[in-house]
Amino acid sequence: MESSLGFPPVARVDARILVLGSLPGQKSLAASEYYAHPQNAFWRIMQELFGIAGHYDERCVLLHECKLALWDVLRSSVRRGSLDADIRRETAFANDFAGFLKSHASINTIAFNGKKAEQLFRSMIPKEHYQQVRLVGLPSTSPAYAAMSFADKLNAWAAGLDIDGRSHNALAP
Repeated sequence: MESSLGFPPVARVDARILVLGSLPGQKSLAASEYYAHPQNAFWRIMQELFGIAGHYDERCVLLHECKLALWDVLRSSVRRGSLDADIRRETAFANDFAGFLKSHASINTIAFNGKKAEQLFRSMIPKEHYQQVRLVGLPSTSPAYAAMSFADKLNAWAAGLDIDGRSHNALAP
């Protein structure tokens, strides 16, 4: 079993939507980038919905411009490999959501990238920290979740994030 340490959030103070994964996988940890596995559909979905493309640093800037924040539920945990199913709850430590949501008061939606992220969040984070925030469960973009096609994942993300036009300005006020 290996100890995995997550990344800091990709967020600006005016973010309105926080997308949460569980914990970076091995490819992401090696690259020091969120969703670095080439078969993970996250960045492809971000490109389709918001026009977010380019190198990792460019993508992060575009996330900011779209008022999207990116983080993980867990700060650290012990697991073998990259599968969420291998995360050991008894060795999992959550990120500081009380502090994060206080300093990012514009966040009105937390979208979970997969069931494990939502399950961990709901079981580890006290409700008083997110009472005024809409929680949205979305299908995992992980290549390990092959039960759903890319098109179906894309449609589910668009519906879950309430995006009609699928444009770069979808979150503009």
